[in-house]
Amino acid sequence: MTTRVAAIDCGTNSIRLLVADLPDPSAGAQAPLVDLSRRMEIVRLGQGVDRTGRLAPEAIERTRVALVDYATEIEKLGAERVRMCATSASRDASNAADFRAMVEQTLGVAPEVVTGDEEARLSFTGAVRGLPADAEPPYLVVDIGGGSTEFVVGTRETGVRAAVSMDIGCVRMTERHLHGDPPGPDEVAAAQADIAAAVDRALATVPGREAATLVGLAGSVTTVVAIAQGLRAYDPTRIHHARVSYEQVAAVTADLLSKSSEQRLAIPVMHPGRADVIGAGALVLRVIMERAGMSSVVASEHDILDGICYSML
Repeated sequence: MTTRVAAIDCGTNSIRLLVADLPDPSAGAQAPLVDLSRRMEIVRLGQGVDRTGRLAPEAIERTRVALVDYATEIEKLGAERVRMCATSASRDASNAADFRAMVEQTLGVAPEVVTGDEEARLSFTGAVRGLPADAEPPYLVVDIGGGSTEFVVGTRETGVRAAVSMDIGCVRMTERHLHGDPPGPDEVAAAQADIAAAVDRALATVPGREAATLVGLAGSVTTVVAIAQGLRAYDPTRIHHARVSYEQVAAVTADLLSKSSEQRLAIPVMHPGRADVIGAGALVLRVIMERAGMSSVVASEHDILDGICYSML
């Protein structure tokens, strides 16, 4: 017997919904979810949080509008259980109580402001199920979000070996360093140095350099992979489990950082809400690959949303 659940991941840049049927427990540990609805809206909840330490009222309102729509979808599809996890921006904000009150009023459930470690473990669970046979373990899974990036090392069989979260998301790095449009060389160098220092600290905590496969999650990674593939439209079926080389990632990153936001918007696979921060997200991925010694990355469209669903199994 299956159970229908709804997972919501509210990050610094986007809010996403997955309604799915869980596998029957007798089907085995690697049995897949049955997706019914996957949705994403760019709400930029973390707007200015790195600078002010507070969630902006207009950002909370954008998130509320998206949640009203999600609540309607959840009711229509008849999900029996709902779990919402709120991540980097709502961990950092001094007015997080205002956000929690809004969510409870709109959705009817309280958001769980998960720790970076829990966020990492949920992302790992969602990402490693169903990886192709040529994705050799152990895995280094990196989830590049708006406010933070999670690093997790482990295998399917033994689970998570180590995990850590670092404050180097695409929104945070853009707001902190990349002010020009396009950013100047000094701005890019400052962002790269900041990212490299954080990545080195992460790799001192998790044994990422010992991993055989790098698995990349979230919109920055999937967008870079879509561009590297030359897709004329964003196609999750072409992106999911696609492998691209370090050289491809480096070339895409350099191109994105040389373009203005308007020029990035013209890229066929670009989501309009991602164009102003994708350069920083690509730079985070490129630096991780450099510092971890990874020659390629496998993209996954399955991530923390899937992990949240599996947590309700």
